[in-house]
Amino acid sequence: MMFNTMLLTDLDILHFFNGSNNILIDQLALVLTSGLTWIPLYLTLFYIVIRNNETMAQIALAVMGALVCVALTEAITDGIVKPLVARWRPNNDPVLKYTIQVVGSLRGKGYSFFSAHAANTMVIAVFFSLLIRSKRLAIALVAWSLINCWTRLYLGMHYPSDILCGLLLGTVIAVVGYLLYLRLYYRVSPRITYVSNQYTRTGYDHDDIDIVLCILAFTFVYAVLKALIMTCYI
Repeated sequence: MMFNTMLLTDLDILHFFNGSNNILIDQLALVLTSGLTWIPLYLTLFYIVIRNNETMAQIALAVMGALVCVALTEAITDGIVKPLVARWRPNNDPVLKYTIQVVGSLRGKGYSFFSAHAANTMVIAVFFSLLIRSKRLAIALVAWSLINCWTRLYLGMHYPSDILCGLLLGTVIAVVGYLLYLRLYYRVSPRITYVSNQYTRTGYDHDDIDIVLCILAFTFVYAVLKALIMTCYI
């Protein structure tokens, strides 16, 4: 009985966020949900890691730490959990798909539980928040992850429970990955806590953090402009 209530609540929340009958928002969700849209963000994060670490060993540890976290998240979601649970995506479920609003003919392939978008974006957000230790950056990256999650509900690709479990997995893997990174980092680097208005506690320049925030802002502007252009051709 309780399980059925949870499933109904899951579906009710999905219907609340799914679709809007607004062509501009439809196109915006499509742009924001694409991994290609966020390549400038990934490159900028890579750039500030290189710029704010002194040795190749430090750079390699940070980059490999992030990549391993993402790879592990992807392997667990797509390689293990989704085939094991085999939950239909809402917009592909034979029973529900006609109650779900879709954009164009978009119906995702594969299974739904749990969301790789949610897990991957949150693992990046949490890992780099712990690595860089900037409150502004942490808020921005978590907001970025949640916006990506919203697109998955809007497009009918996932249930809220898929999103929630993905966020939880991403957070856990990021924290564990960061703790392992830290243990290895202290083997090749001295323990230094930066006390300065120019740097974060882990030695990242605030000016470089501003670059990441600007890239995020410009990417959102690009997404809106692209959505407007796409809307004009529909």
